[in-house]
Amino acid sequence: MDAAAGDASSRPGASLDAVSAAFRSRVMELRDLVLARNMYPASVTPDLAAVDVSVTAMEAQVQAIRRRLQEECEAIPKAKKLVDQSLKQQQRLQHMLANMPSGMREDAFATLEQSSSKMLHQSLNFSSADPEVIDHDLKIKEETTAAPKKGKGPAPRWYISTEDLDSLSSYMRGRLTLEKVNIAINEVATYADANAHLVACAKKKLSEDTWEKALELRDIAATESVKGKHFFLETDIKGPGLKLDNTGKAILTVLRHLGRIHETRIGHHRVFILAKQH
Repeated sequence: MDAAAGDASSRPGASLDAVSAAFRSRVMELRDLVLARNMYPASVTPDLAAVDVSVTAMEAQVQAIRRRLQEECEAIPKAKKLVDQSLKQQQRLQHMLANMPSGMREDAFATLEQSSSKMLHQSLNFSSADPEVIDHDLKIKEETTAAPKKGKGPAPRWYISTEDLDSLSSYMRGRLTLEKVNIAINEVATYADANAHLVACAKKKLSEDTWEKALELRDIAATESVKGKHFFLETDIKGPGLKLDNTGKAILTVLRHLGRIHETRIGHHRVFILAKQH
């Protein structure tokens, strides 16, 4: 299978080599014919030299075309990766837009427009970009082992859909609505963003009380179960969308059941880790 693919990718270059060889063969034939027709080679030397110059120029053009064609063939797999990633990102954004709380949609549409513009710019400049840079950008980003750093990216907001809510048993769903659960998802992501900021923030930018909390969060972020992930603490939950009342506890149960959060205990803290959308 790989051999067939290699033959297919090299066939255009081989065809150009054949054309170049045919040019050279034709020149040799013309040279022989002219010499056979005129018994004085010295008188036809200028003509033959002009033919040589023309053919050499044509061969150089063929070689340039061959190199360009080879570059385009090598870029095809990278372009396919870019398309695949774009489709996955489109599916995530569509899921978010379809299920996020109504009050947040205006900001989300602005974000989607910026994302789409960036992807369009990348696609328009794909062929002129540095191949090594493109290859680096196209690598699928897995969860890293380092703690979230400032500027790395926002906490995941993996909203639930109507189908997710309907899949729950009636006693677990209770009086929860799609709007309430997704507002809570956005709120816990805000908690996680704030914690990631404190973990990465320099001491000189924080007050004494805040610095003590930052040190505590850094210790939590460095543990094996939390490392490289966005998280929030039970003590961060203060509303308004999520509170530690019966409704809030029911929402946390639903989020755990649907795989949006994972819970662990570190020291005296109850820690909730946000899951990334698959």
